[in-house]
Amino acid sequence: MGNEPANKSDQAFIEIERMIVLQDLAPGSLISEKQLMELTGLGRTPVREALQRLARERLVEIHPNRGVLVPATSIEAQLKLLELRRTLEPFAVRLAASRATDAQRRTARALADDVIGRHMSIGDFSIFLRSAHALVVEATHNEFVEVAMAPLQGLSRRFWFGHLGDVTADLGQAAELHHNILAAIADAEADRAHAASIALSDYLFEFTYATLPDRT
Repeated sequence: MGNEPANKSDQAFIEIERMIVLQDLAPGSLISEKQLMELTGLGRTPVREALQRLARERLVEIHPNRGVLVPATSIEAQLKLLELRRTLEPFAVRLAASRATDAQRRTARALADDVIGRHMSIGDFSIFLRSAHALVVEATHNEFVEVAMAPLQGLSRRFWFGHLGDVTADLGQAAELHHNILAAIADAEADRAHAASIALSDYLFEFTYATLPDRT
């Protein structure tokens, strides 16, 4: 699913982001550029360029002479993020359903069919989510939507993967919700895409609240 990275900088970004989202690089950990070069098998320049992009998306903090910090997650920050995502993402999927090219609609259909048609591992589902999120923002044909959505999507993915409970149930529910968005985009049905995005948002809020410590 998804296209191959266009260059080594993109390759480094995708690989480091994957390690952060799946918490192979744990929240709160400090890591050096050299370690990331060894983990990715890529040179200093693409790793450094990837880190600058990850810093803009708030997935890392760069501390000169100390290293690269993977920030800790928090329920409070996730809820604030979801407030914005609930407003922006339904707008984005509505645009995508209205503006997607024929090729993008075929991609949306393929992603929708693939995610609902088989059981995915966590790693496979992380690739699917990245591809689905990328398809939505690309199909808006508005580069400012892409800039605004990128940190919301990446940080949200990291929180979700880091707090999975019943993995099979969570992946199944998320698969169905994303399938509904992608199928609506493929069918050029903007109202249906908007409603499907709101349903996803409701699920993400419920998922986040469920991670709160039991106060009884």
